[in-house]
Amino acid sequence: MFAVIKTGGKQYRVNANDVLTIEKLEAEAGATIEFTEILVVGEGESATIGAPFVAGAKVTAEVVEQTRGKKVIAFKKRRRQNSKRSRGHRQHHTVVRITDIVAA
Repeated sequence: MFAVIKTGGKQYRVNANDVLTIEKLEAEAGATIEFTEILVVGEGESATIGAPFVAGAKVTAEVVEQTRGKKVIAFKKRRRQNSKRSRGHRQHHTVVRITDIVAA
């Protein structure tokens, strides 16, 4: 059984025991979280499509760790002006393991 969940402004297709990296959630490592914004749940022909969400469906996940992504460097240079600027950014992420998918 699979589900399509919405979190952090993105959509993810998940199965049980999947490990995925999502936008940061406020939870400690080892905590259990629930996703209730489920867009699709089911298997093959019997998949239920929500409008916009499937009522009563939920996905349970366990937080594995809080981490940060790779550094993204924004470098700006103006030619012949002796002017340049460099900025770095690292996005915060949460790594979760999907434990259970419950259909309506």
